[in-house]
Amino acid sequence: MKKFSWRGLSIVIFICLTAYFLAPLAIPNLPEFWASQKLRLGLDLKGGTQILLAVDTKGLSEADAAKAVDQNIKIISERIDQYGVAEPIIQKVGTNRIMVQLPGVRDPEAAEQLIRQTAMLEFKLVAPPDAANQVIQILDANVAANLQQFPALQEIARKDKQLIAGADSTKADTLDTGTGVFSSLVRKGEVDLKVQYDVVDIIQTLVADTNFVKLMPMGYTLALGKSNLESKLEDRDLYVLSSEAKMNGSDLAKARVEIGSSTSTDIRTANKPYISIEMKREGARKFETVTGDNVGRRLAIVLDGVVYSAPNIQERIAGGSAQITGSFTIQEANDLAIVLNTGNLLAPIEPINRTDVGATLGKDSIESGKLAGLIGIIAVALFMLIYYKLSGLIADIALVFNVGFILAMLTAFGASLTMPGIAGIILTIGMAVDANVLIYERIKEEMAQGKTPRSAVDAGYKRATITIWDSQLTTLIAAAVLYNFGTGPIRGFAVTLAIGIVGSMFTAIVFVRSILETFVVNGTKKSLSI
Repeated sequence: MKKFSWRGLSIVIFICLTAYFLAPLAIPNLPEFWASQKLRLGLDLKGGTQILLAVDTKGLSEADAAKAVDQNIKIISERIDQYGVAEPIIQKVGTNRIMVQLPGVRDPEAAEQLIRQTAMLEFKLVAPPDAANQVIQILDANVAANLQQFPALQEIARKDKQLIAGADSTKADTLDTGTGVFSSLVRKGEVDLKVQYDVVDIIQTLVADTNFVKLMPMGYTLALGKSNLESKLEDRDLYVLSSEAKMNGSDLAKARVEIGSSTSTDIRTANKPYISIEMKREGARKFETVTGDNVGRRLAIVLDGVVYSAPNIQERIAGGSAQITGSFTIQEANDLAIVLNTGNLLAPIEPINRTDVGATLGKDSIESGKLAGLIGIIAVALFMLIYYKLSGLIADIALVFNVGFILAMLTAFGASLTMPGIAGIILTIGMAVDANVLIYERIKEEMAQGKTPRSAVDAGYKRATITIWDSQLTTLIAAAVLYNFGTGPIRGFAVTLAIGIVGSMFTAIVFVRSILETFVVNGTKKSLSI
């Protein structure tokens, strides 16, 4: 029975992984799950979106303003990393501006919204129906007394007056122009108050208006429910909430997207995406207290002033787990989870401009770069073939696999290929050949001492491997430092260099040796083409 070979298994895994992730580059019409694994190109090769952001630092000291900008850069970086944009460039411009470059982003508007979102998460109690109706009545009277502050409501009151008076303009002049104007926009739904879809914009504007907020009865606030993505023509829920937040985003430990079971009896989550959240230790204690003290009432989950869900509290809830449900798409749920996990921006940001950019190097420069790389590879391959003969050919074969491995791993990790990355690949090719040169020269020294080819190969690898490990590991450390402290193109160079080092060490020490021992120095062969 043939002895099991870990070396052989590792080579098979190496080849299969490389082939799997390179296949979408060469084979069309693959299954969707497979075809989606494509190599991404960086902003310099493919183009993408560039967004210039201004950080509002008004009212902050110089030190606090600088801290806010730096912290915003960190939060934006975390959001973009989780969003899946590879090789982004995020840098400070001047004192209070941030430049964001996103290569190959498919939905620039969604990316921009994700960057600027504040994500103020709050848990507030919903007012009981009687209290909610009373709040609307008081608010209606207050609005009537201050109607001149709200042009949109004045227009509604004018239209209502004309509708009631009909053609009699004298009668219209005597009508009360304010009573009931706000409540005319609100009606009673099955559970909550409802706002008709064609006046939702008016309500949104009022809820955000500080003059309108001042007219609310003490201790209460208004908030609209989340819109239904499937239909923009549906009425929206209107909630009367306690103005006191029982909990907020600082109590949150982690948020993740989940898909409800298709057999679930809860229509809010059945076969739908939702956000599962876990509280910190102190947040879990607060949550248990709030749910225990308010059994029978409803607790609204409010994000940026919009109620995403308002479940009824049926019992005390321990453990600090909750759900945010709503009319989510998978992408929207993912974006929301990202924002919740990365926290709030310390200072508001406002996009100054957004530009969709083409490949910065241009088609001619890209082609020149490809040609230079191809010439370099061919020159190295010819040198190895001429100088080391058959052994050089084996090294060239390993070189091709090494380049394929780099591209495959960039695809697998979702990284982008940039021009600095191509430079890293070319540098890796030289380092891979250097490793083979060290090994081959050691083997030639051993054969000069009269050893058989197999003994020379064993001794040559034994003596050269230590040197190769030392040189490659020091380069790997340098790549790690570049990646950790670098940005944008420097990181792209570091990623390809690190992957190339791993690939070159494997191909030189394992792949080439296996071919040599299996096909070249097997049996009692007296010579070696090297």
